[in-house]
Amino acid sequence: MTDSAHGRQPLLHEELVVLHAPTQVWSAPTGDVGGMPIHGVFHADARVIDELRVEVGGEVPEPIGASSTASSATFTAVARNVDDRTPDPRVRVERHRVVGAGSVVEHVAIVNALDAAIDTTVTYVVGVDASDLQSVKSGVPTGIEPTIVERPGIVVATHASRTLELDASGADVAVLGRRVALTWPVHVPAHGRAEVALRLRVSDAGQVVAPYGGDAVLRRLPATGDARLDRWADLALADLDALVTTRPGHGDEPFLAAGAPWFLTLFGRDTLIAARLLLPVDAGLALGTLRTLARLQGAAVDPGSAEQPGKILHEIRDGVFTMPGEGIALPPVYYGTVDATPLWVVLLGRALAAGAIGLEDVRELRGTLEGALAWMRDFGDPTGTGFLHYRDELGTGLANQGWKDSGDSIRFHDGGIAEGPIALAEVQAQAYEAAVVGAGLLDALDGDGAGDAWRVWAADMAVRFRDRFWVTRGDRRFLAIALDGAGRPVDSRTSNMGQCIGTGILTADEEAEVAAQLVASDMASRWGLRTMATDEGGFWPLSYHCGSVWPHDTGVVIEGMLRAGLRSEAAALSTRLLDAAEAFSWRMPELFSGDDLASPIAYPASCRPQAWSAAAVVAVAEALAQPAP
Repeated sequence: MTDSAHGRQPLLHEELVVLHAPTQVWSAPTGDVGGMPIHGVFHADARVIDELRVEVGGEVPEPIGASSTASSATFTAVARNVDDRTPDPRVRVERHRVVGAGSVVEHVAIVNALDAAIDTTVTYVVGVDASDLQSVKSGVPTGIEPTIVERPGIVVATHASRTLELDASGADVAVLGRRVALTWPVHVPAHGRAEVALRLRVSDAGQVVAPYGGDAVLRRLPATGDARLDRWADLALADLDALVTTRPGHGDEPFLAAGAPWFLTLFGRDTLIAARLLLPVDAGLALGTLRTLARLQGAAVDPGSAEQPGKILHEIRDGVFTMPGEGIALPPVYYGTVDATPLWVVLLGRALAAGAIGLEDVRELRGTLEGALAWMRDFGDPTGTGFLHYRDELGTGLANQGWKDSGDSIRFHDGGIAEGPIALAEVQAQAYEAAVVGAGLLDALDGDGAGDAWRVWAADMAVRFRDRFWVTRGDRRFLAIALDGAGRPVDSRTSNMGQCIGTGILTADEEAEVAAQLVASDMASRWGLRTMATDEGGFWPLSYHCGSVWPHDTGVVIEGMLRAGLRSEAAALSTRLLDAAEAFSWRMPELFSGDDLASPIAYPASCRPQAWSAAAVVAVAEALAQPAP
C-alpha cells in the first residue's frame, strides 16, 4: 500500500494484540514489545510506547508458552540464568498483561522451585514514544520524543494533549533519552514467589473517541451444539465488547470502533454493518450507533470534507490522516462514503423490526431519517442518471467510496480500472431498501401513505437497476459490479452482487440466480466468498479487494440469503467461514487470501480484531442453526 520511498506498512499476521478501545497493545507472541514495526502501546490515534521488555537478572527470559483473550494475556518463560544446572527448569517467569481503556497493567512473578532462595532483579525497559498512528502505518514513524519528568517510582511523559504515566512503585528509575529502565530488587524465597507490577495510564484530551464505561452491551449467543461455532462466538463477542467505545460527552451512546490497529475509531459504514449483523444479540448497540452518527450528520456543502446536508460520515480522527505514497490526506471529519447514508436508514428500520429500538426512538431520530433520505435524492445522484454515484472531488480523498475503497478495486472483465463517477451495484440495492424502509417508518410516524413518495422512488430505482446492471457474457448472466462514468457496466463478477440479495431490489428468481453463482467454485473458495471470480482479468488471491476473502462480506451475503429464504446457499458459505475461523484460531481477520489450498493463507497486513469480521459469526450461527432444506 506504500512505496519504498515512504517505508513499508507493518505486517500484522504473526503479532499478538490485546485491547480495550481506545487502547491497544501489539507485541510478539512472547509478550515483549519492540523489534517489529507494529509493536507498541497505542491510545486513540497515537503510539505512546514502542518498547516494553522484561529482563530478569539482566537477561531476557526464554519463552515457553502464552495464552490470551481479547483484553488480557499471560506469557510464561524460564529464567535459566538464575536457575541451577539440573535439566528441569526450576525458575519460571509469569507475565500477565491486562489492557483497559486508557490503562495497561502488567504483573511479573518469579516462581522458584529451588531449595534455595534467589536474589535477583526484574527490569522493565520502556521506550516512550509520541508517533502518530498514520506514521506508524506508513512504516516511517515520526519518533517524536515526549517531555519526560521523573519522580520516585513514577515517570510522566507528555506530548501535545497526551499524558502517559508509568507507575512502578518500589523500582529504581533510570532515564536515558526516551528510554526508561525500571528495576526492582527481588528476593524469591525457596519454593516461593515474588511479584512486581507496572501500571501504565494514558489520557488524551484531544481524542475523538472515549472509553465506554457502561454495562456489557452484547449478550452471548446461546450454545449452538457445535463446539467449534461456540468457540468462535465466544472469542468474537469478547473482541466486540473490547471494541465498544463512545464519543466524549456521550458515554451512554455506545458504538463499535471499526478495528485494530488502524481503525480504532468511528467509521460510518463499518460501524453500521457490524451493528446490523449483531441485531440478534444487541442490547443497545444499534441505538448508540444511530444516535452517534446522527449527531455528526452533514449539514452543509463542503468539498474539502465531502460533507453534504443529510450525509452520514465516513470516519473521524483527531487530525488530518495522511497515507504517504498514496496521495491521500483525509480531514479529521470525513464524509467520503456513498453507502453509509442508506445503511443508516436500513439499520434504523431493521432495529425497529427486531425490537432493538422503539417507535419513540425513531421519532427522536426523525430529522436524521428525513435528511438521509433527502440526501439520496438531492445529492447522491450528481450525474442525474437515477443512481447513487461517487467521485472524489477533493483530489486527496478516497478514489473509491464504497466498501471496496482501494484505488484499483473497480475493474472490468479484462482487468482495466473503471473511471468515475462510479455507481456501485450494492449501493443501489442499499438505497432501494433504505427508501422502502424509510417509507414504512414515515407511515408509522404519520399514518398510512406518508411514505408513498419514497415507495415510488424505490420502484423507479428497481426498474432502472434491472435495465442497466444485468449483463451477459457467454451463457452466463450476472450483475455488473458498477456503472462507470460513461454509464457502461463494469462487467466483472464480484461479491458485490451478493450484497444485493435480501434488499428487495431483486426478484426471488434473480436472487436465486445470483446465489447459485456465489457458491460456485470460481467465486467461493474452501474458506469463504471471494471478492472477485477467479476467471476475471483483475483476479489475484492476495489482492485487497480483487480476489481475497473478507469475512464480513461473506457474512453480509449470508445475512441476505437468509432474508431471501436461500438457506442451502447460506449454509454452504457459513460452513466455509466456520472452517476459516478455526484455521485462524477463532479470531477472524479483516481479510485473507482467496487461494483454495488446504489451509487459508493470511493477508499479512490484515487488521484484527475487526468489528464486522467478528460480527459475521452471528449470521453464520443463524444459517447453521437448523439443517438447510
